[in-house]
Amino acid sequence: MAAKWNGGHSCSVLCLNVSAEGLVASGAERGELALWDGGGPPVAQLRLPQAEDVTSVVFSARRPSTLYASHGETISVLDVRSLQEPLQRFHVNEEEINCLSVNDTDGFLAAADDSGAIKVVDLESKKVSRSLRHSNICSSVAFRPQRPQSLVSCGLDMQVMLWNLQKARPLWSMNLQECELEEESPQSAGQFFNPPLAHSLSVASCGNVFGCGAQDGKVRIFRVTGARFEHELEFQAHSLGVSQVLFMPEQYWLLSGGNDGKVLLWDVSSNVGKQQKSPAKSLHRRKAQAAASSRKDGKLSKVASNEQPGVVPKLSIEHGEKVNWLSYAEIKGSRRVLVADQTSSVSAYPLPEP
Repeated sequence: MAAKWNGGHSCSVLCLNVSAEGLVASGAERGELALWDGGGPPVAQLRLPQAEDVTSVVFSARRPSTLYASHGETISVLDVRSLQEPLQRFHVNEEEINCLSVNDTDGFLAAADDSGAIKVVDLESKKVSRSLRHSNICSSVAFRPQRPQSLVSCGLDMQVMLWNLQKARPLWSMNLQECELEEESPQSAGQFFNPPLAHSLSVASCGNVFGCGAQDGKVRIFRVTGARFEHELEFQAHSLGVSQVLFMPEQYWLLSGGNDGKVLLWDVSSNVGKQQKSPAKSLHRRKAQAAASSRKDGKLSKVASNEQPGVVPKLSIEHGEKVNWLSYAEIKGSRRVLVADQTSSVSAYPLPEP
């Protein structure tokens, strides 16, 4: 059963983040921000200026008392030891921000917005050092652990992109819909009406593997190799869109949350790294597999070469509400997945030990 954290918000909770010291921040509609130390009532609350929805919160990696919060087109910098007026504000985005990420040296902050832009702020000079772009809403951005100049992003243009801060153009990009077509995977009846708009991504602690959740209910796993990445695995995770994915501290345990009201825990460790072949061989293998697929009763029976029908969740939580955000925390020695949804509460569910 979930423990409910109440009293922090009066509106729908939109985002969550946990500091290195275990403090939880939650952001909600109408500018509401709350801090929690592991259940019970919130330890601090604040309503940000203009009462714009708080869409993303992220703690500094090196200074856990510093919290960045996006609301509207603004990023506020806050000190959680005394949650008052923002210490500083950045107004570098032109449209509403959807996601923030800070690299692990605390040198850069990335903000992805509705225009498709990713503004990268140099936190020392306080200026925009790089503007990156998707052709539609950029829904998620994440710096790669141990690689402070490298980040990945995804958006409603169905693109997943790998960036290096030395360049304004992506090092590598992949269109999720074209990727499926190239593999000649069978289109489900609703595929063209439910394209893989990419909503969320998360990078594993190794920095080389990342997952992406999309509107078609699938989770896709990619591996970065040098200046590119390869599509390693995909599986049907939810019956509706995947709104959130989150890699756990364990290398390849992945949480997913969906519009179907479910929260699922996946262990993809046995599937990651199994297709380490050259791109040419990989493409040749996929084409050969597609050619070998047979038609039965007029329907293509082949499963896409890297879609794994046998991937099953380690844990399934019937949360019941559309998931807005997922986070992970250790509370009093026990592991919890934190869930934000359409309500004003934060739910905390126990997780199994690895």
